[in-house]
Amino acid sequence: MANFYTEHPELKFHLNNPMMERICELKERGYKDKDEYDYAPQDYADAIDSYDRVLEITGEITGEVIAANAEGVDEEGPHCANGRVEYASGTKENLDAMVKAGLNGMTMPRRFGGLNFPITPYTMCAEIVAAADAGFGNIWSLQDCIETLYEFGNEDQHSRFIPRICAGETMSMDLTEPDAGSDLQSVMLKATYDEANNCWRLNGVKRFITNGDANLHLVLARSEEGTHDGRGLSMFIYDKNDGGVDVRRIENKLGIHGSPTCELVYKNAKAELCGDRKLGLIKYVMALMNGARLGIAAQSVGLSQAAYNEALAYAKDRKQFGKAIIEFPAVYDMLATIKAKLDAGRALLYQTARYVDIYKALDDIARERKLTPEERQEQKRYAKLADSFTPLAKGMNSEYANQNAYDCIQVHGGSGFMMEYACQRIYRDARITSIYEGTTQLQTVAAIRYVTNGAYAATLHEYEQIPCAPEFEGYLNRIKEMTRKLEACTNAVKEAQNQELLDFVARRLYEMAAVNVMSHLLLQDATKAPELFAQSLNVYVNYAEAEVEKHFNFIRKFKAEELDNYRK
Repeated sequence: MANFYTEHPELKFHLNNPMMERICELKERGYKDKDEYDYAPQDYADAIDSYDRVLEITGEITGEVIAANAEGVDEEGPHCANGRVEYASGTKENLDAMVKAGLNGMTMPRRFGGLNFPITPYTMCAEIVAAADAGFGNIWSLQDCIETLYEFGNEDQHSRFIPRICAGETMSMDLTEPDAGSDLQSVMLKATYDEANNCWRLNGVKRFITNGDANLHLVLARSEEGTHDGRGLSMFIYDKNDGGVDVRRIENKLGIHGSPTCELVYKNAKAELCGDRKLGLIKYVMALMNGARLGIAAQSVGLSQAAYNEALAYAKDRKQFGKAIIEFPAVYDMLATIKAKLDAGRALLYQTARYVDIYKALDDIARERKLTPEERQEQKRYAKLADSFTPLAKGMNSEYANQNAYDCIQVHGGSGFMMEYACQRIYRDARITSIYEGTTQLQTVAAIRYVTNGAYAATLHEYEQIPCAPEFEGYLNRIKEMTRKLEACTNAVKEAQNQELLDFVARRLYEMAAVNVMSHLLLQDATKAPELFAQSLNVYVNYAEAEVEKHFNFIRKFKAEELDNYRK
């Protein structure tokens, strides 16, 4: 039987990272739930065993059900009739299997029917599901919108809504509008308070809403009349049971066909405020988007894994000129590079998830009691690391997913252009990852301040102090040289004191920082498990070194006056 977890030992390696002990201690509040819930872990070893077992169940369902349905779902897609969405038949089977296995509300506290999982093992489940069907991954993984409701909703909302998600109901986040894509400050969906019925009413249109006919929606709307910026926006909860929202149409997309992307019409729809007025974009959507970006990073890694699986299997099986094509340097170069990017990107994904876990757990504890000075310092440190790493994880893994899917088709040659091979679906599904939840260009905007203020460089220098295996010291010295070139480029651009120049080269600085970070993380992983990562370390450092050199030469030689040649 296929199992998308046990077949990839790299996942179990990341699950057993030493940081998980602190994460479990915080998430489980010293394992106090064990006296109330028979399925709560007794200690750290028991917690890891629990995560491992759930991941194995997820891997089995993914391998036996979701993967088997993927091609049929891609072909059939969802349907829209009478203002409602009906999922593809395979999607219904997938959801049924996941709900019956109890794989919903995974990160929510047990008192609401959740599993109280940290973000890291939940993110692994999201990666595993995406490796089988990225479109279904969108539907299932949107359960993590409940994190935002849990963080900012009140206790009454917690008790009414969270158990429903834990029981298997679906969610969506309704942000984008026809005239407000990346510029969410321009959202104009109108929220008006209905005093007679003691509720809010929503009117307007939302577009490009993933899983738009979900049971529960988090909606960004303009609550402050006469405003035109982010300070007039609030977050609302819409319950489909109350009616008032119709699906006008399902978008006809290039990929992720199983996931219904909807245009929604709000007609005096009843809703309730989540959190405080005027903080919808400034505070709540930022938290929502950071979670979504980590989710897309996981989806991207899943797609990279799928691309590698398909390319490797085909290269072993396909024979040309009397031997399997995997024996040709041009082919094994592509395969090794796909695997190296997969391993590097996965290392970045789970390091980011671990940073998120620690700061979110401390945030949650702070709502119960006052943090100690040491805990406040820890919370601040990991919140900053999570904020700086999230745009790297989302941006780079989505770019790698696209590159790896491209190379997967190239390994297949002409067969890869035929619809009967899974690589074409992976290629189509991957394309959206570098666009939605913030394009790679927007991830660069989010990350560039951490380049210019030296935060990434400081983290890289901390990584340099982590011991590595003696046989890998040569790689460490090469990565140090890459970091020196990043700092030289950063200083040169800052000294120019030209904002347009900084904006122009920001993507190159961003990529230099990212490949430096991933090289270090892969070095750490290879030191602990050379049998899993030594080959990828070699291939990736060669690749990263070339990327850094390319950007270093461009930035070093580029003159601000040359910007005129690029303006149109």
